[in-house]
Amino acid sequence: MPSAPQTLRLKGIGASPGYAAGPLFPIDRPEAEYLAHGSPEAEAAALTTAIERAKTRIANLMETAGAESAAILEFQLAMLEDEALTRPAFALITEGMSAYDAWVDAIDAETVGYEVADDEYFRARAADMKDIRGQVLAALTNDGDDTAPRGAILFGEDIAPTRFLETDWSHGGGIALMAGSTASHVAMLARSHGVPMVVGLGDGAAAASGTVLLDAEHGALVVAPGQAEIDGFRSASHAFRDRLARAADFLGRPAATKNGEAVRVQVNIAEPSDVDTIDIATCDGVGLMRTEFLFGKEHGLPDEERQYVAYRKVLEWAGDKPVTIRTVDAGGDKPVPGLTVEESNPFLGLRGIRLSLARPEIFRVQIRALLRAAVHGNLKVMFPMIAIAEEYKHAAALFAEEAANLEQAGVAHKMPPLGIMVEVPAVALTPASFANVAFFSIGSNDLTQYVMAAARDNASVAHLNTVANLGVLRLIALVAKFGREHNIPVSLCGDAGGDPAAIPLLLKAGLRDLSVVPAQLAVAKAAIADVTV
Repeated sequence: MPSAPQTLRLKGIGASPGYAAGPLFPIDRPEAEYLAHGSPEAEAAALTTAIERAKTRIANLMETAGAESAAILEFQLAMLEDEALTRPAFALITEGMSAYDAWVDAIDAETVGYEVADDEYFRARAADMKDIRGQVLAALTNDGDDTAPRGAILFGEDIAPTRFLETDWSHGGGIALMAGSTASHVAMLARSHGVPMVVGLGDGAAAASGTVLLDAEHGALVVAPGQAEIDGFRSASHAFRDRLARAADFLGRPAATKNGEAVRVQVNIAEPSDVDTIDIATCDGVGLMRTEFLFGKEHGLPDEERQYVAYRKVLEWAGDKPVTIRTVDAGGDKPVPGLTVEESNPFLGLRGIRLSLARPEIFRVQIRALLRAAVHGNLKVMFPMIAIAEEYKHAAALFAEEAANLEQAGVAHKMPPLGIMVEVPAVALTPASFANVAFFSIGSNDLTQYVMAAARDNASVAHLNTVANLGVLRLIALVAKFGREHNIPVSLCGDAGGDPAAIPLLLKAGLRDLSVVPAQLAVAKAAIADVTV
């Protein structure tokens, strides 16, 4: 009688919390066989058709995807429409290569450039390139039947965003990756969809198979579980669901600590349509409204009217509650055609307010739209990536100039309070240099990665990229203390604000205003209720 397989517990990093049990479904499949058409003309036609099919598939996904998903897909669509990417493949076809081999050679050569880049942002784009490669190859070979069974744990080196979006998660399931990143596109999608996900399991997981237990709360994959592991998994899973159910009870209540101290909990939104599913009564306003959605490739650089309409919608939805709108934070991991420039290290380059000040003709359009929209609600405006006081002064002066121009033209407008994001350590260390700002908003994602010199989208240094580090917490406490002493409001709008494990640390550092993604509202309020400060 064969012995039972040995239980193996593989340790990774939780990228999206939750629990799932089911069969492992490998997603790194061998590529399908391609039957060449013969002549270069026929091969070129086949590749053209395959690229168009891939573009159509991505475009169709964009129609049903949310703002965050659409932005990811938009990058891939732009790449497929870029002749600089596709031209080398067609050149190889004219030399006698098949459409399949030409596409593989051309895209692999391009992908290597991303993979060996010094900057993590460009290395992360390699995953998008591989997704584009696979989309076209699947179209070339008519290889589209790769459906995972219901409740399966998708398993492999990494997973493409399109694969995630095409998967039916309504019956459970999860994701277990040998590589991956907690800050990848797919990790963000998994969190917003409530799909459990573990990354960084390592090559030791390559031989895993069969039915497994995925513990994405603690970052583990249990292979060949015994009864003890199954019982423990069920207990932890039930406790997790109970916590979520308990958290739901807090959604409609004002947030307060165990000892009764009030805490403001606002929401982060990526675009105006996000508020359509949020009851304003469940939050204290909008702590961060991003404006990058306006600057996507589909629409080009937005005009004043389009921006004004978008800002006005959110302000009217919020009523008298504050809406903090961040001026365009392009650059870094958010390239914008016609605005950003290619740099060797975009996270330390011309991004955020630096880019806006360098392109005043574009910045002034956004300023006018914000000034006009301010009459429709309780608007606050903040500048991203501020490093020195002169940047704030310059931006505030542009607001004053455009307000004067609107006044002279007889256009209704209002000057909103102007604040800054605290993302650069130099600002957190010298808050007195910014004593004239209306408010501080701590961007914990960037602040943490700059303090720790650990990219937030790199799984190999994920253990370093944590707001729980004493150095990060001390900077947060420094800003909070300065704000209290000088009556300057201080909030936090990074991912840490919705992390139940980080919330007690943030409150003890002196913060009393957090902004979280809408899906984390209830969980954040429940976590706050467990803290005594």
